[in-house]
Amino acid sequence: MGDNRNHDEPAVLALVADLIFAARIRGTAPPGVDVRTASRAQPLREEAEGARPRLVLVDLGAGDDPVGFIGWVRAQASLKGVPVVAFGSHVDVERMDAARAAGADRVLARSAFVGMLPALLGGRSLE
Repeated sequence: MGDNRNHDEPAVLALVADLIFAARIRGTAPPGVDVRTASRAQPLREEAEGARPRLVLVDLGAGDDPVGFIGWVRAQASLKGVPVVAFGSHVDVERMDAARAAGADRVLARSAFVGMLPALLGGRSLE
């Protein structure tokens, strides 16, 4: 998890298996946006229970049941309305469909996600 925590602003939580890609996500965040990454869901669950995030990002390639994590987010009354964006391989249609069924607001191919990342982290709408 990142050490740069700004407790005044809600964090962006990101379940990301690849440490290099996690660093890329954090590096794309504008100043003042606290992106907390983990390769497993449990630390992010603890973060979400401690403070309501403003956005949840889920790498569908994470080996820690990423679809289950989306379902967990959606089951939490305290996280109602928090946008969830899932991303993964464009050829993994089954997992992308499962993410939609679990409640992800947007499900993107990794390349589309990378293109939208500055807008997502900047707080722009998911529309």
